[in-house]
Amino acid sequence: MREIKAAVVGLGWVSGAHIETLKQTKGVRLSAVCSQRNPSSAEVETQYGLPLKVYADYQQVLADPDIDMVSLCTRNPLHAEQAIAAIKAGKHVYIEKPIALNLEDCRRIRDEAQRHPKVCICVGFECRFSQQVTLLRQVLDKGLIGEIHYAEVDYYHGIGPWYGQFPWSCRKDGGGSALLSGGCHALDALLLLMGDTRVTEVSSYETKSKAACFQDYEYNPCSVSILKFADGKLGKVTASIDCLQPYYFHFQLLGSKGSILDNKFYSTELSGLNPNKWSQLETILLDSGDVVDHPYQPQFQHFIAAIQNQQPMPLTGIEEAYRSHLLCYAAEKSAIAGRTIQIAELEA
Repeated sequence: MREIKAAVVGLGWVSGAHIETLKQTKGVRLSAVCSQRNPSSAEVETQYGLPLKVYADYQQVLADPDIDMVSLCTRNPLHAEQAIAAIKAGKHVYIEKPIALNLEDCRRIRDEAQRHPKVCICVGFECRFSQQVTLLRQVLDKGLIGEIHYAEVDYYHGIGPWYGQFPWSCRKDGGGSALLSGGCHALDALLLLMGDTRVTEVSSYETKSKAACFQDYEYNPCSVSILKFADGKLGKVTASIDCLQPYYFHFQLLGSKGSILDNKFYSTELSGLNPNKWSQLETILLDSGDVVDHPYQPQFQHFIAAIQNQQPMPLTGIEEAYRSHLLCYAAEKSAIAGRTIQIAELEA
């Protein structure tokens, strides 16, 4: 199949992971980068080990007929307009999360995508492709813990002044909320493991650490959200980016035939298991907040295959991402309003 030519837009922290992944992904060739800093071609080649076109103007990237797809690694407030422009230009697009900081912009991206069905869109919920989540899905699909009635997936990742992105991500118009800044990975994983069944209402509460290093946050960087599903299931997501502890991506799923706790499980479906001890699921855990450790490789490989086969992106397409973002906005609205938000309110 024809090789896909890609451009990475933005040369911040996450772009390095995208660039290294694209270099290792079959069927795609990284041919350009775009940065307002306008680095020289020599500087870019030295840093990334490839001779690349270098653009300072995003519109020039979209006008380049040799570019088939763009990977948006820019700051959060830029994602919506850049994604819409790429879709209109007929470029396949990878949008880092969050795709937008508000529901209106998120809906605009989704609507534009629906008007251009030939454009393939992938969203940065790469944790869906992790070995840990893939393994947990197999345990669930095989019915080893039965039917889930409650699940919690939590995101603990202290993001303070030691992160280069902190000066802008701590702002309301930069990071947005604890969920949009990072916790959306946990909420998105919860939806996947619960079978993406419909959520009817969300109740959320927010707070903030008193540690001096987190005081620049313009929003409350710790939230707890309760999700009620149409079929009666309950889910809980804690998103804390103001914690002083090692990175921790927590899973707890309770089913009619057993339970899962992170990479451990118990099942009444397997004879011989000790009911007083967890059995270990040996896998690679989601235990690092460094983007270089994120499971981009399988996600990008599926994205390139979807482009080449003219098919929708599996698992992390625009529709899946829209549902996850919608619940983030509902949680934010709930915390501000101090009441439960019916999802129908946002869908109206």
